[in-house]
Amino acid sequence: MLDVKILSVGPIQANCYIVSNKAKECIIFDPGEEGQRIISTVEKERLKPLAVFLTHAHFDHIGAVDEVRNAFHIPVYIHKEEEDWLLDPSKNGSGKFADLPTIRLQPADSIIDREQEFEIGGMKFQAVFTPGHSPGSISYIFKEDGFAIVGDTLFQGSIGRTDLLGGSMDILLKSIHEKLLVLPDDFIIYPGHGPYTTPAYEMEMNPFLHGF
Repeated sequence: MLDVKILSVGPIQANCYIVSNKAKECIIFDPGEEGQRIISTVEKERLKPLAVFLTHAHFDHIGAVDEVRNAFHIPVYIHKEEEDWLLDPSKNGSGKFADLPTIRLQPADSIIDREQEFEIGGMKFQAVFTPGHSPGSISYIFKEDGFAIVGDTLFQGSIGRTDLLGGSMDILLKSIHEKLLVLPDDFIIYPGHGPYTTPAYEMEMNPFLHGF
């Protein structure tokens, strides 16, 4: 059984997930800010990071990517649609806020250009494309372990905003219904902000999903 640690980081409290196995190997999802806190957590738990995976490239989900990558010498994975967003503050959104530092990162090490299965350190998961909040949004589905890391696609009682670059409400709702709500009712959905949820809860309680 995999362990999932959640760190809510940065001014917008984006969720960074550290998923680890019994061998104490881990994958870090969305190191958005507070890089030293993420690094310290990994070291305190005596984990061995193997990779960084990004759900999407908005500033609040990528701010600590280089700090974490350089600390552990691990590769960074991102969707092909947003690989240049890491280098471009106008695309990742950091250039729009005067009170936030602009984010220009090194390029990703690996580009995800198709839906595919990954097995890293014995941790098996599927990368499925869930665009709408952003054009390159990815959800990572851990079928055997009963959870998914979905970024800003779906929240408890809400959905991701679609008024940013490349966003689309129609595409987002299609992604949610075709990729996430088809998961088992009790599957744990870990969002980019806020508490976890389940498909069953969202189908019954989420007002944005009714009437689709």
